[in-house]
Amino acid sequence: MIRRLSPVFWLSAALLSGAVLACFAAVQVARAQATGAGQTGGLQTGVLETGIVTTGIVTISPERLFAESDFGRRVAREIEADSAVLAAENRRIESELAAEERELTERRPEMEAAAFRVLAEAFDKKVQINRTAQDAKARALQERTEAERGAFFRAARPILEDLMLETGAGVILDRSSVFLSAGTSDITGLAVERINSAIGDGNPQAGSLDD
Repeated sequence: MIRRLSPVFWLSAALLSGAVLACFAAVQVARAQATGAGQTGGLQTGVLETGIVTTGIVTISPERLFAESDFGRRVAREIEADSAVLAAENRRIESELAAEERELTERRPEMEAAAFRVLAEAFDKKVQINRTAQDAKARALQERTEAERGAFFRAARPILEDLMLETGAGVILDRSSVFLSAGTSDITGLAVERINSAIGDGNPQAGSLDD
């Protein structure tokens, strides 16, 4: 004869089953959390209002940071203008030397060899002097560009340090050296905004950035 189980038994069984399922679910959640922590190195993550994910590492593009900043745009305009002046000066000197060379060539048939040699050597020396002077001006422009970049990054450093604190980052990596990363880890755009607000175009007439 089959013994009928009381309602109390079924109620107890249902409660026990529910408790087992709850325990199982808790174990699964704990495992998932442990796995996630292992995959992220235990980093705590979040999202700022700017859309930047706060992690231990953020990336930045130094070239874009300088080029898109008001400071970098000012430097680019100034170097471009001075380069145009130098190019025009080079064309003028080239034209003058070419005319002088033609005149010297036309006079050669009527001159003695020794006299012509003296003028030719003087002309060659003049060419070398002009070339050295113009090359020095071109190098000066390049050195000025590098000096301006150095001043920019020195001025930007404390601003980038503040961004590190704000995002909870322990390091900022050059984006070009990162094999793969989420776009939300890049703070270049935000950094440009902060730097523009803090130092503007860095015009030396407004005060030295090194003060």
